[in-house]
Amino acid sequence: MSELPTRAQARAKEVSAGPSIARHGRLKQRHPFRFLLGMLAAVLAVVGVSTASVAAYAVWDVASGLKQSVKLVDAKGKEVVPQVGAMNGAFNVLLAGSDSGGGNAAYGDRGEVLNDVTMLLHVSADHKTATVISFPRDMYVSIPSCPDPKGGSFDAMSRQKINNTLSYGGLACTVLTVQKLTGLDIPYAGVIEFDGVIEMSNAVGGVPVCVAGDINDPYTGLDVKAGQNTLEGSQALAFLRTRHGVGDGSDLGRISNQQVFLSSLVRTIKSSDTLSNPVKVYGLAKAATTNIELSESLNNVTTIASMAAALKNIDLNQMVFVQYPNHYDGDGVSPTTDAADALLTALKNDQPITLTGDTGVGSEADPNAPATGTPAGGTAATPPPATGTPTAPTSDAPTQPSSGAVDLPSDVHGQTANQYTCSKPFTD
Repeated sequence: MSELPTRAQARAKEVSAGPSIARHGRLKQRHPFRFLLGMLAAVLAVVGVSTASVAAYAVWDVASGLKQSVKLVDAKGKEVVPQVGAMNGAFNVLLAGSDSGGGNAAYGDRGEVLNDVTMLLHVSADHKTATVISFPRDMYVSIPSCPDPKGGSFDAMSRQKINNTLSYGGLACTVLTVQKLTGLDIPYAGVIEFDGVIEMSNAVGGVPVCVAGDINDPYTGLDVKAGQNTLEGSQALAFLRTRHGVGDGSDLGRISNQQVFLSSLVRTIKSSDTLSNPVKVYGLAKAATTNIELSESLNNVTTIASMAAALKNIDLNQMVFVQYPNHYDGDGVSPTTDAADALLTALKNDQPITLTGDTGVGSEADPNAPATGTPAGGTAATPPPATGTPTAPTSDAPTQPSSGAVDLPSDVHGQTANQYTCSKPFTD
């Protein structure tokens, strides 16, 4: 298997995003980028569109805005055949965030296409639980042989950072890599860029987020004050991109910071104000479909709507955002095998997962969280410990149903969509 040479250092004070791909030549420096989970917004929105008074026109217009699709292949190189109709059983959707800027001159000439965010949505067969896994951009993984969009295939690699897969072999390569890492079949996928983040935050009228202290990050242009902030447009994008402004300044802190945004986004979308408002629902669906490059299997309004039907009634306590288990390894991180096995085995067996650790270095519990109901098990939901280091399970850990649930190790970070958290400003 081939190995890749060390890539040039990123911009001043930026951490390297991983070695470059030799066949693509030396890549230009750039700011790293992460994004929101647009797919949750898209699939939830389409259900609302289908029941609104503007349904006939909206569905046609949304469908007409779908971008050209991407062909996926399985591990044997066989094409993934699109399926249309009701969504039955469990399903997995991968969404990659590209840092290319989508050709928008406002973001500058970035000169490369990296998946600086990679997220996997898993919905259980009974459609009662959903898990969103964030894969750290600097996590070392093995990359299988990937199809070359120009023909032929690229060699497999034994150790490379996961955010190189999009530039190495496109979306199909990212999917194949995550399939190899997790053992999960991923028939659906998409890529979203900067403009998609902006348009989707605008479509819902902004996303409310809590910030534990003032954050001013000159690298992304983020400028928010302590307390509640409603973010949309460029500030929503800056919030999701920021690394220097939160936690310990690492990409891992950025993941937990993004989960503050994502959990609030899901609560906003599932609110009666959003789903009962045809204008918001249509705008959300339109923003998603026109700014996400979808796989052929997902490039269909009917398929997206059938996914929405599976997602729309999942309890917020059963929608879990989790960081893929990892530990520091040189200039990046590597998978923590035992913890990852516990997570993946639970998903494959359709068992709910219980988070026993904290939310991560980039977030903490919101001290002003409203009382918003209880988990299915009947125990009042409680926020995780407000600390950036792993802790042993305590009575203050986030709760989920205990029946058949799998307790993840305390060094696995994440939160449910029903947990109210605040972004934690950067500290040395």
